[in-house]
Amino acid sequence: MNLLLKGVTIADPNSKFNQQKCDLHVEQGKIVAIGKGLVAKAALEIDGSGMVLSPGFFDLNCAIGDPGFETKEDITTGTAAAMAGGFTGLAVLPHTKPVVHSKAEVAYIVNKAKNNLVDVHPVGAISQELEGKELAELYDMKQAGAVAFSDGTKPISDDGFMSRALQYAKGFNALLMVYPENKSIAGKSQINESKNSVLLGMKGLPALAEEMHISRDIFLATYHDAPVHISNISTGGSVALIKKAKKDGVKITCDVAAHQLVFTEELLSDFDSNYKVKPPLRGKADTKALLSGLKDGTIDAVSSQHRPHEIEFKDVEFEIAAYGIIALQTVLPLLLKAGLDAGQIAEKLSINPRRLLGLSVPVIEEGAEANFTLYHPAEEWLYNADNNCSKSGNSPLLNKKLTGKVRLVYNNKQIQSYG
Repeated sequence: MNLLLKGVTIADPNSKFNQQKCDLHVEQGKIVAIGKGLVAKAALEIDGSGMVLSPGFFDLNCAIGDPGFETKEDITTGTAAAMAGGFTGLAVLPHTKPVVHSKAEVAYIVNKAKNNLVDVHPVGAISQELEGKELAELYDMKQAGAVAFSDGTKPISDDGFMSRALQYAKGFNALLMVYPENKSIAGKSQINESKNSVLLGMKGLPALAEEMHISRDIFLATYHDAPVHISNISTGGSVALIKKAKKDGVKITCDVAAHQLVFTEELLSDFDSNYKVKPPLRGKADTKALLSGLKDGTIDAVSSQHRPHEIEFKDVEFEIAAYGIIALQTVLPLLLKAGLDAGQIAEKLSINPRRLLGLSVPVIEEGAEANFTLYHPAEEWLYNADNNCSKSGNSPLLNKKLTGKVRLVYNNKQIQSYG
């Protein structure tokens, strides 16, 4: 579809039009002109006053239940939620049924997601059945289309196995994305270990469990001179460890879930299971450290950590509720609430995630393929059952007013607008 955007502010550090207010004309999927006073015939014209145009958002850490857990989320509903949240690309985790641990499952996802506005990229499992014992078919999966490898929400506890996985992946430039938790210390924890966990009478997960695991992976990445990506860090100590490792030349990267930049453990006082996530919500000092690490470059990217669940897994007592929230549609409002500006959002949510995975980074320039997100940073909207595109409803933000509205996404010569 041909499109003419009028008076949008471009937020793309890689574009010569960055931070400029411009018109933008798209024909047959390509940006044909950027400038002032553009006119186009037979094009959908949108007044973009007050709106920001960013390269399409990309999520590094998204769970979609297909195959096997389609009652939680399938590719159709997952990509619908992604579009509504401004995402034109997703890296989907392998904890499905069957687990994505061979080229057959990778090919299934690649084929099922074809011809979608949202680019869906499978992340293969590091270990067979996510058991952390035997390596999965990493090389074959990469040849079939896997962009990285992860055991999803399961930490790799065996040090020797992680060492061998890093060594093997290095041989064909594969990236391992690992969840940081020392299981022997974490135990059956429910929330962050603090005065709050004592007050609420629940077993706490100490920051130590995350930080020890990250320390191990820093040692292994150093030993093998191999890259490792730490998914969803949550503590100030983790930020400090990764900052030092980067300064020392270790090939380490990391991301943080958007909700960790805004939500804190005080929200758990009512035992609302929709706030039950893993890693758990931490204290205000951790949130402050995470924001600082994001802005100084220690934290490379923001992820949604989208975790859909059926109602019977969340509408239960806190202690037995499943971990996770649906998040694809609420990442942008949370980042705006956390104080990120348009340039930082483009860097952490569009550019860096793709760079980490070695994918082509969209740029807002004349002659480039159109892949972008248009949003209004000050528009208020009510997030409710009517506009929730996910198959699940486990979000503490449902029925609340949010600020920051996605108005349009464009990718693969397809457009989706949101009045």
